[in-house]
Amino acid sequence: MLRLHTGLEMKAKSRLKLPRSYSPYLDVRETEVAIKLIKDSFQRKLSKALNLQRVSAPLMLNAHTGLNDNLNGVEKPVSFTTKDGSQVEIVQSLAKWKREALHRYGFLPGEGIYTDMNAIRSDEVVDNLHSFYVDQWDWEIVITEAERNLQFLKRVVRKIYRIIRDTERDICKRFPSLPGPFLPSRIHFIHSEELQKMYPDLSPKEREDAVVKTFGAVFIIGIGYPLKDGLPHDGRAADYDDWITVTEKGYHGLNGDIIVYYPLLDQAVELSSMGIRVNSKSLLEQLDFRGELHKKDLPYHKRLLSGELPLTMGGGIGQSRLCMIFLRKVHIGEVQASVWPQETMEECLAAGIPML
Repeated sequence: MLRLHTGLEMKAKSRLKLPRSYSPYLDVRETEVAIKLIKDSFQRKLSKALNLQRVSAPLMLNAHTGLNDNLNGVEKPVSFTTKDGSQVEIVQSLAKWKREALHRYGFLPGEGIYTDMNAIRSDEVVDNLHSFYVDQWDWEIVITEAERNLQFLKRVVRKIYRIIRDTERDICKRFPSLPGPFLPSRIHFIHSEELQKMYPDLSPKEREDAVVKTFGAVFIIGIGYPLKDGLPHDGRAADYDDWITVTEKGYHGLNGDIIVYYPLLDQAVELSSMGIRVNSKSLLEQLDFRGELHKKDLPYHKRLLSGELPLTMGGGIGQSRLCMIFLRKVHIGEVQASVWPQETMEECLAAGIPML
């Protein structure tokens, strides 16, 4: 198990976890070399395992298309108006854009795409793991009706987790100053509804911390469907992941998050959000459930409801999150260049955390 340096303390004002004593295993130049190696290696393995072709992706989308994602359903995208009066939004993720791209480019079942997704999420509350800037591999594959099930979802999750573990081992070999691998050999599957039964008195975040300390790595299924208290484990918009379909034991959802225990911060870290996407039936059910049936008249939603778009599954894998845990960093700003509150910069400087 990865050792802590000399303990952590929480800064009440800034939400930061700061080590009482910190010395990075790699300096800034070594870190930059390692980041490139991780990204090159991971995307090559991901492409091979899931039969993905790299494509170019937009940084911005026209607001009227319905292609941009509102993630939990409430985040407001960064936007601007062009000289011709068009309303344009900076992407928050590419879940819907990828599905439309698979149709336009003529991809067939078993084929898929991946891209470097760069987004701005201005509503984010920044801390050790969260930044206004988001960089991830967004991927999407065309599937058949017979593959719209929990077993197929789990099969893909296992492939992705295997790539995560393989990359961790490779990086540890390449940089001997790093501690050895700490991720467990297997990932444990659990429904968000089961998780609530296990820890009824804990918040969703506390449940994640508790379950990963037991299993090391988990895939929490059914993100977005309301639990017994009426609230979901975490939010999901109604128009990309399918979180309403009944699967096994009466539980709901064909989506989920890969979460691992990170000893350096003594907490759960989400590495990937993914899922089988809505079909016409589950889209209408989820829009109705959320009181958003008006969205069915947006261009993207019309194409989906008419059967024009293929059945797909996909997700996002955090690039900086992976680099952070592979390189044993305590702040995501050590592996990505972003904008931080002045207080955060000062606290990290005092704690010996070199921000890029």
